[in-house]
Formats: sequence, C-alpha cells, structure tokens
Amino acid sequence: MNQSRRLFILQSITIGATLSLQFASRSALAQSGMLDESDQDAQALGYKTETTRVDAQKYPKHDVSQRCTSCGWFKGRSGDASGPCALYPANKHVAASGWCSAWMKKS
Repeated sequence: MNQSRRLFILQSITIGATLSLQFASRSALAQSGMLDESDQDAQALGYKTETTRVDAQKYPKHDVSQRCTSCGWFKGRSGDASGPCALYPANKHVAASGWCSAWMKKS
C-alpha cells in the first residue's frame, strides 16, 4: 500500500510538471508570433504586412519602396522575413515587407 501511494504521488508530480511546461511553451509561442493587422496597435498605425496593400488615399506620403526592413524602428536582421519592431508589443514580429504610418528611414 505504501508503494502505491508513493507511485501515485510521483506520477501526479510528473504529470503536473509536464502540463505546466506545455502551457508555458504554448503561451510563449503565442506571445512571440506575428503582429496581426487586426491588432489594436497595428490598426492605430495603419500596419500592413505588405507595403503594396497600403491605402494610398489614407496615407498619401506612403511609397512602395518603404518597407519595415528599411525603417529605423525595425530591429530584425537584414534578409529575415520578419523581425521585432520597437513600436509594437515585445515578442511581436512585423513582416519585413510590411509598412506602418510611423515608418522612418533607417540611418
């Protein structure tokens, strides 16, 4: 009987730890995903994942040559498909070919 109780306790601890780790890794993945155009912060700055889809009437100063990769706020590496942006929540990546109204030429 004593052995069964120990085994039950060890199995319970193992299952609890496994579930906790799975939840933590899923949560981290969800937080480090791509910024969605429907996100409140993205909408406030007119973020689009493709610079070619920006509304020219709404943003007349936009030019299709302006992309996140050439913006001073973009913190990704050259050649990456996406990267972090200083303007958006931590762990959210923007598309390298994207654009928002806060675009400023990289120095």
